[in-house]
Amino acid sequence: MVKLALGILALSLTASAGLAAEMTVVTPDAIKWGSAPPALPKGAQLAVLSGDPGAGGPYVIRMKLPAGYQVPAHNHPTTESVTIISGTFNIGMGDKLDKKHTQALKAGGFFSMAPKMNHYAWTSSAAIIQIHGDGPFAINYVNPADDPSKGASTSR
Repeated sequence: MVKLALGILALSLTASAGLAAEMTVVTPDAIKWGSAPPALPKGAQLAVLSGDPGAGGPYVIRMKLPAGYQVPAHNHPTTESVTIISGTFNIGMGDKLDKKHTQALKAGGFFSMAPKMNHYAWTSSAAIIQIHGDGPFAINYVNPADDPSKGASTSR
């Protein structure tokens, strides 16, 4: 019986040590913000909280968006799940940004979209959002002319 108890204890300590090695803790003051990648309209800041959004596997990122920020109609090759941390973030479905047909989400709001669903977004106040999913994260604009990494964008 003692051997069994010691074995269970050793197993639980090993499991706990394994979980601790994979644990990520980020306090708000430790978030390192940087410019968003060129595939997103200028003005956004991005912070990687966990994983690598450019690689395969799970990731968590935060984006800090100024008031009036817009992302034209686009889609992603993987599921996108978003939680609004602060501010007001507006999301709509379709092939062209239309502010009249959006859902306004405030802090605590959440949405998730299946791969390749065309959608667009804009902020009516400064906002922070958290995006998580399985990478690689990519954005494909419905209208290639809206892609800021290719030149001019209507969203700036």
